Amino acid sequence: MPADASAPVNTATQQITQWLTEFSAALEAGDSAAAARLFEDDACWRDLVAFTWNIKTLEGRKAIKAMLDTRLADVQPRDWRVVGEASSADGVTEAWIDFDTGVARGHGHIRLKGERCWTLLTTMKELVGFEERVGDRREPGAEHGVQKGRKTWLDQRQAEEAELGITRQPYALIIGGGQGGIGLAARLKRLGVPTLVIEKNARAGDSWRKRYKSLCLHDPVWYDHMPYLPFPDHWPVFTPKDKMGDWLESYVKVMELNYWTSTQCQRARFDEDTQTWEVTVKRGRKKQVLRPTQLILATGVSGFPSVPEIPGADTFAGTQHHSSVHPGGEGWAGKRCVVLGSNNSAHDICADLWEHGADVTMIQRSSTMIARSDSLLELGLGALYSEAALANGITTDKADLIFASIPYRLLGPFQVPVYQAMKERDADFYARLQQAGFMLDFGEDDTGLFMKYLRRGSGYYIDVGASELIANGSVKLRSGVTIEQIEPDGVVLSDGSELPADLIVYATGFGSMSNWAAKLISKKVARKVGKCWGLGSGTTKDPGPWEGELRNLWKPTAQPNLWFHGGNLHQSRHYSQFLALQLKARLEGIPTPVYGMGKVHHRE
Repeated sequence: MPADASAPVNTATQQITQWLTEFSAALEAGDSAAAARLFEDDACWRDLVAFTWNIKTLEGRKAIKAMLDTRLADVQPRDWRVVGEASSADGVTEAWIDFDTGVARGHGHIRLKGERCWTLLTTMKELVGFEERVGDRREPGAEHGVQKGRKTWLDQRQAEEAELGITRQPYALIIGGGQGGIGLAARLKRLGVPTLVIEKNARAGDSWRKRYKSLCLHDPVWYDHMPYLPFPDHWPVFTPKDKMGDWLESYVKVMELNYWTSTQCQRARFDEDTQTWEVTVKRGRKKQVLRPTQLILATGVSGFPSVPEIPGADTFAGTQHHSSVHPGGEGWAGKRCVVLGSNNSAHDICADLWEHGADVTMIQRSSTMIARSDSLLELGLGALYSEAALANGITTDKADLIFASIPYRLLGPFQVPVYQAMKERDADFYARLQQAGFMLDFGEDDTGLFMKYLRRGSGYYIDVGASELIANGSVKLRSGVTIEQIEPDGVVLSDGSELPADLIVYATGFGSMSNWAAKLISKKVARKVGKCWGLGSGTTKDPGPWEGELRNLWKPTAQPNLWFHGGNLHQSRHYSQFLALQLKARLEGIPTPVYGMGKVHHRE
């Protein structure tokens, strides 16, 4: 039948299609300069593995052209097309796109300003010929018919568990069996990469179970799903720690992961001749050596406790420990408790101690960003991660990609209006906190909580109740000071005042993941790869130069075959797919020339 001439034409889709046609023609002609001219002067192209075998943002036409000059012939991009319909608002036209390369299928997102591209996201979706065995490609699970010696699923599963790490070496060894290591292992399992996870605790999920009793996730359920298996739709908005621990333990079993509990890495060494690792582990009481090709540290961005060295600490007659090992408020009724720090853990622990009848004082050394949970959900996350978002067709995967499509260079300015609205909405709340002496900030450039998280991994609290205790004086506050000296029965603050104490909790945060490389491998390797986390923004605790992506996370490092995987549940879920694809390609011998490996600027 002829097309209906009266049917409305989506001009936004036509505009994107026209741009893709011109872009594709320039790429096929090998004309990097012509392709780069299709971008705005200040355009950002964020690539997740598809073009660069890296996680890399190219900022500006010059950087885009340079990447294409180097990578175009090898990538062989083709067949660019719009997925669904494009949309247009406020002078920006945007659409989802698909494309193919010589080795992979890609997916992405584009935004145009006028006729030129403003932002482009390209991601590797799957490797051609090495797709996950899902849908029509799923395994049968049973061999029908009659056959002598046939092995059941249980036989095969038990054989795999008995072999991997014993008579057959894993290709990938993941050190750390928390949510990050578990999620990555699930991705690798689906891709057929022989993977072993080692976890020091006795059970999967113990990294959550062993934290202070009142701990709950501060992020909402829609933001925190694991890969492949979302939480059931009755799951609470904020997951209690023990419930999360049980979920992770079940996930390991359901996803059939090779997971060794009560196993601790003692040391690791890279063999330059064989390009493999020699990893000595202690499993229970037995030592053994594993020889994986790829080593992934999934020990957690918040996994290496930072404990300050304070004069007199060895003379303290009471109890002192880091927040990561704080068991809870039980047993501290009527006791004098000092909590050093003012971020998430500090607030949670202060509230827990107060609920158990303790006399609690928070020591706030520097200003802190506070966001009320309800306000953060509605103003910051709700458009992408909520029931309303799901009703609007924004699945978790789609939400992750929308978020990823905003380059970090632009994300800060995007956040400013969110936190300005939060200031206005919760003005009375903030005024009461300030009247109590609490030092507040919204980031050095008013970009708020998430930019603080990306830049330094600290400096904020999502308020789920503790702020009210500070505002009304139930939890005492000493701000603008720190602990200068510890006495047998208390602490001396930097202003010369003294506080009696039976308990000191160091809610002083965590060091870079590269500390784990120093501890498990060597200080030389840790210095070689440099600091993990941070964007190079030049703000407090995030020294420049600008890098544009998180340092060393989910991508190749300066140490061959060493990877870092971590972040919050959202980041671990989303970026695990790209780390898994990089590892799968290397297993299968697909060339993976990495573009854009930056210099290591911060080695400590």
